[in-house]
Amino acid sequence: MRTRQTNNYTIPMPDIRQELEKRILVIDGAMGTMIQPYKLNEKDFRGELFKDWQSDLKGFNDLLCLTRPDVISTIHREYLKAGADIIETNTFNANRISMSDYHMDIQDVDINLSAARIARQCADDFTAADPSRPRFVAGAVGPTTRTLSISPDVNDPGFRTVNWDQVLFAYMEQIRALVQGGVDLILIETIFDTLNAKAALFAAQNIFEETGKTLPIMISGTITDASGRTLSGQTVEAFLNSVSHADLLSIGLNCALGAHEMRPYLEELSAKAPFYISAYPNAGLPNQFGEYDESPEHMGSQIHDFIDSGFINIVGGCCGTTPGHISHIAAHAARAKPRKRPVIEPYLRLSGLEPVTLRPDSNFMNIGERTNVTGSRKFAKLIIDGNYEAALSIAKDQVEGGAQVIDINMDEGMLDAVAAMTRFLNLIGAEPDISKVPIMIDSSKFFVIEAGLKCIQGKGIVNSISLKEGEAQFIEQARKVKRYGAAVIVMAFDEHGQADSLPRRIEICSRAYKILTEVVLFPPQDIIFDPNIFPVATGMEEHRLNALDFFQATKWIKEHLPYAKVSGGVSNVSFSFRGNDHVREAIHAAFLYHAVKNGMDMGIVNPGQLQVYDEIPKDLLELVEDVLLNRRDDATERLVNHAETIKGAGKQKDVKDEEWRKAPVEERLSHALVKGIVDFIDADVEECRQKSSRTLDVIEGPLMAGMNVVGDLFGSGKMFLPQVVKSARVMKKAVAYLLPFMEEEKKKSGSVQKNAGKILMATVKGDVHDIGKNIVGVVLACNNYEIIDLGVMVSCDKILSEARLHNVDLIGLSGLITPSLDEMVHVAKEMGRTGMNIPLLIGGATTSKVHTAVKIAPHYSFPVVHVNDASKSVPVASSLISKELRPAFMKTVDADYERLRDQNKNAQAQNKYIALTEAQTNSFPTDWNAYAPVKPAFIGNKAFNDYSLAEIAAYIDWTPFFHSWEMKGSYPKIFQDPERGVEAKKLFDDAQKMLQQIISGK
Repeated sequence: MRTRQTNNYTIPMPDIRQELEKRILVIDGAMGTMIQPYKLNEKDFRGELFKDWQSDLKGFNDLLCLTRPDVISTIHREYLKAGADIIETNTFNANRISMSDYHMDIQDVDINLSAARIARQCADDFTAADPSRPRFVAGAVGPTTRTLSISPDVNDPGFRTVNWDQVLFAYMEQIRALVQGGVDLILIETIFDTLNAKAALFAAQNIFEETGKTLPIMISGTITDASGRTLSGQTVEAFLNSVSHADLLSIGLNCALGAHEMRPYLEELSAKAPFYISAYPNAGLPNQFGEYDESPEHMGSQIHDFIDSGFINIVGGCCGTTPGHISHIAAHAARAKPRKRPVIEPYLRLSGLEPVTLRPDSNFMNIGERTNVTGSRKFAKLIIDGNYEAALSIAKDQVEGGAQVIDINMDEGMLDAVAAMTRFLNLIGAEPDISKVPIMIDSSKFFVIEAGLKCIQGKGIVNSISLKEGEAQFIEQARKVKRYGAAVIVMAFDEHGQADSLPRRIEICSRAYKILTEVVLFPPQDIIFDPNIFPVATGMEEHRLNALDFFQATKWIKEHLPYAKVSGGVSNVSFSFRGNDHVREAIHAAFLYHAVKNGMDMGIVNPGQLQVYDEIPKDLLELVEDVLLNRRDDATERLVNHAETIKGAGKQKDVKDEEWRKAPVEERLSHALVKGIVDFIDADVEECRQKSSRTLDVIEGPLMAGMNVVGDLFGSGKMFLPQVVKSARVMKKAVAYLLPFMEEEKKKSGSVQKNAGKILMATVKGDVHDIGKNIVGVVLACNNYEIIDLGVMVSCDKILSEARLHNVDLIGLSGLITPSLDEMVHVAKEMGRTGMNIPLLIGGATTSKVHTAVKIAPHYSFPVVHVNDASKSVPVASSLISKELRPAFMKTVDADYERLRDQNKNAQAQNKYIALTEAQTNSFPTDWNAYAPVKPAFIGNKAFNDYSLAEIAAYIDWTPFFHSWEMKGSYPKIFQDPERGVEAKKLFDDAQKMLQQIISGK
């Protein structure tokens, strides 16, 4: 245990982490609230030191550390007496940027030193009085009065009053003085702009390196309103992802909200953060006079809830709180157990305004390539001409087209790349439709990359670094990228050049991985290798393996370099066929299909040049794959010859493209959905409507069939998100065309006024996809259900509050991406916790009956039902709303879900292994000395030349037989299956006849 020497005594000081494992620590309350009763005047603030200062100083509370240290010391001691384990220095605004408002920027060091020493002495006195309960000093670092992510000028969204370097310098000055003054930890608090917080983290790490003294860091953000976002627009999880590169002691929330309003965001942080969790809310929300009315008892009861729920490790108060509040909180915290930190999977977690997590089961991540001056002539011209507004529209189109990350490159000879990168990224910061996704900063010049990193508040990707200039520079650049908090692409390039063979790719990538993980300590999940995508079909013998080597290198990386990712610039592969878009699109689609199968995680692609793998003409696909997989010696020659026949995608391609128009209308609709073609959708939908007895049949029939094809292709990796987005647009247009006809049919049928029930629907938080939900909504509305559609990205709190407000009969949750499953579990838990009794419907591409039964339903004691198809939504809804039908319906559902849970439990049990040492202690005891083996009846082989086949037949297990015919079920229970039983019995009887023929014909 380390000790601290003071003027009067030596104090033992345990590591704060040890204390956090044992108990919930209490942090103090508001400083400003406690200063107010002293009714200090201008003279008190000035003191003798600043009696002739040029501007008013009243209200600058931090200055009191120099002019009225007695007041600050007394307040610290009151909080310590009330039960605080951690006290904050009175330095919230003691940085030169904030202090410039008082023309006192050069006094920042003195104030921080004095504040740290005052708090240090108070804490040491209390620790000396009771060494069993050490008290800690947190050096308070506020957000400054300026923001790096938001322009104060509505007419110029790219303008900033300060830049990264100025904020970094101010924070370094402050933190250096706090460390020198003797604080135990650094608290970066009340974060409303994550970019400011990243600058503070960068500053802290610089000072730790400079002084050789590393302190724990607490970080605390501020959710500004009911939107659940910071002032600069980030969600809680995006904020977490953005700052998790630092080795934090804790992360949490403070200010802006009262304890009750803070709860859902704390719960989310508690579940997702590997750090300790802190919370120090305000004493409720301010009244119309800006005052806080919540009493210690009332605030304490709110805080008791998330203490008892196991959400937190550090708790206290912010605005409006007093020693009375802290005393009440401390008493309850002393009786509670601290939160246990969860084990967080090492996934690649990125963020813009919203989080993006790449999981093992995630689909291919598309990186938009059109905001790159080297890859898009149109974008380059706009940037060179200074037409940034039009350039932003290209970025927006990329995001709307399905890009989950956008690549930005300004490496053009006619540009000041640093200025262009800075300006464009600052403008993107003002466009939430763009800045919601992570940014990839792309440059061959590292100083341009650094300029970009100073502008993004989220966790982005650096593209790229390499071993080209040797290990020393590689290590230096990697350390900087890590400190800025970004993931990194590593090119397969070293001192000897680019890796152009499989052995060279393996050699460079393994060497870079070893350096990054063992020397730089770079998180392996944040390492993304680009093993070099080179052009194929160049005619040069040495290029025949270009694609195949990439596939094999990708597979090797995924198998041998744990958690590393693989990316690449996909358009490079078809460079030999530039000008022939038809062939290029086919090459891209086939290349991606095989690359993703081998483990490629992401790639820089143009969604407009993506063909659907299954839609590539078979003759062209064979030629392309012959080249990619090096299947024939004449593969290049054959593809080049074929490409000449369709060069320019002229009349021959046009004729071929129109062939699908001759197919039946149902096939045309499916083709249009898969290809994302909207040109003929109105005419085709109308033709289909004319053939149907009612308009809804068009949606439930051919349109749903087409979307099922899209879902299957997406699930098998033959379609990617940008293509699915196009399909959704086609579907929306088709539904929009049909809606007026459905409304008219309802009027004619006289069913307009008959309300079958009220259903709330929402795509859960973190998910922006709504096409499936919208289709279900249309189907239900056409059956006289009132639909309350909350849209996408809907928080749990809003779902529950709106359900109560509208007194709905059912709640329907939708989601396309895997993280949505976790959010659905959370919603079910909250419905149970808050005492709701409304049935819950689950649907969406990633949902399943098994997941619903195993993961969601157990958390809610009222009906939870998975709906896998829009056509099933009506009978499910009617069965749940009807008091007469619900019991029998739920009895069937519950029995089915119980069976699924049992199956899952058995399957999981088979995969659970105990530790080797535990298994060895449980080994079977053997004593061969005491064992007398029995002599066998015979030795060798024994042949049965005339054995009864009828006797053997009686022992046949017929279950695998039915499985081979894709009839799931066990023999003989399958005969009682209401759907498969009859056909299974027919199949079994036929098999018995054949078996008898074999037996009798022996």
